[in-house]
Amino acid sequence: MEAQEVHIKAPNKFKTYIVFTKFRLSFLVVLSALSGYLFADGTDLLVITELLIGGMLVTAASNGSNQIWERHLDKLMHRTHKRPIPMGHMTVREGLIVVIVCLLVGTFLLYRINLYSALLGLAAFVSYVFIYTPLKRVTPWAVFVGAFPGAIPPMLGAIAATGNFGLMPGVLFFVQFMWQFPHFWAIAWVVYDDYKAGGFSLLPSKEGRDKNSAFQILVYSLAMIPFSLLPWVLGWTGTSTLIIATAASGLFFWYAYRLFLSCETKDARKLMFASFVYLPIIQFLYVFDRIEGVIPK
Repeated sequence: MEAQEVHIKAPNKFKTYIVFTKFRLSFLVVLSALSGYLFADGTDLLVITELLIGGMLVTAASNGSNQIWERHLDKLMHRTHKRPIPMGHMTVREGLIVVIVCLLVGTFLLYRINLYSALLGLAAFVSYVFIYTPLKRVTPWAVFVGAFPGAIPPMLGAIAATGNFGLMPGVLFFVQFMWQFPHFWAIAWVVYDDYKAGGFSLLPSKEGRDKNSAFQILVYSLAMIPFSLLPWVLGWTGTSTLIIATAASGLFFWYAYRLFLSCETKDARKLMFASFVYLPIIQFLYVFDRIEGVIPK
């Protein structure tokens, strides 16, 4: 009977690793990389496989490193206190092994695509883990720093297809770079109290949930409208991008405006969910609009 009870209470190791590496977040990141690859006219199924698996593993290594670094802080916050290390389901040593294996295998797969893809993956890992993560408790400017590794995936995907840096990877990078600010600040608004318990102050205003923070979210949301139209301005996409990207960005701005008027968490939560939906819609809109434009009628 005792053995049976121990077996029931023992954590599922696979589930533990999924939580430790934030699998769902990693999956969303590699979708962004895939959109960049397809937008740059990439078609090789082997490269797609290496990009998806390699990108997911490097992202998993970043997420795991973050949980190792912040393991003592995670105990203080409601949304993170049940993560594997605070719960005792995983030791720091085991976590480090998972991180190292994911990083090595993921980087190798990206290197098989080309050198620049591997270097970008490593740059995202290093800047996220060793610069952004420790800065989170020091200054709200950590959001600006974190926007760089956060915007690398579509650029990495495009470079996986082209093999070099250029205007197209750069444009895809800056579209996602601008999106990072209203996206992350909406999250920081929703979980403000939890972040405060962990010693994080990541909203742009020192006062936290106030009109100043809401105004800056509004400004960056407004900036998303012209930035989202850059592929159309440069002639890479057609009328569908002009219409749908303008409508989606306008709706995104409307949610930010509602938050500015109310400064209420319920409106920040709506903006947060809108940001999750907005990015893949925009990125794959670019892909499908470009494919339609290059396929002969």
